[in-house]
Order: sequence, then structure tokens, then C-alpha cells
Amino acid sequence: MIKGIKELNADQAKYFRSLINHRLSTLDDEDALGEAGQATVELDQQAVGRLSRQDALQNQAMAKATHARRQVERQKLEAALARMDEGDFGYCEDCGDEIATGRLELDPGVTRCVDCAKG
Repeated sequence: MIKGIKELNADQAKYFRSLINHRLSTLDDEDALGEAGQATVELDQQAVGRLSRQDALQNQAMAKATHARRQVERQKLEAALARMDEGDFGYCEDCGDEIATGRLELDPGVTRCVDCAKG
């Protein structure tokens, strides 16, 4: 049987807050590292050949897409913190049942139980 949350006790709340804040910090670090990859690609064909420029444009597009995925993850984690404050953390937004603790540990931003996520 999969263990659910019921109501967060102080230790569980502290654990999940710490987990979420650590992941937010990691996203901030990754954003800082990825800033250079999102910079505008210079159009100087004397310094950079056409293929090198295409590579640079592709790398820039991938860096921007990665940044967008991190932004979505950040929003999910911040919403999870808000649900903790409201007492709704750990409950499925569709059926209202508990979300398994293991599922929340893997992704604390998850909002649906396994059954509802399956559809």
C-alpha cells in the first residue's frame, strides 16, 4: 500500500519546504549558468563562419527552451509552497485524494494522484 500525506506534521512540512527550496535554488544556479547561452548571436561572418553561426543559433534556441522549462518548474514549485501555506499540499486537484508521499518526493510540484494523472 502506498503511504499518503494525510495532514503534514511539522517535520514533513519542514522536509518538503527544504526539498522545494533546494530545487528552487538549483534552478537559480542553472539559470545563471545558462545566461551566456541565451545571449544574442552576433552576425559577423568575418569572425564566424555560416555553419558556426547556425550552431550558435541552435545552441541559443536550446538554451532558451531549457530556460523556459526551468521557469515552468519554478512556477510549479512556488505553487506547491503556496499549497503548503493553504493546507492543500499533498492532495489531488482532481479527485481530492492524497498524493503518495513517494510521488511528492520525486516531484513536489505535482498536483494530481497517479490515478488521475493516468486519466
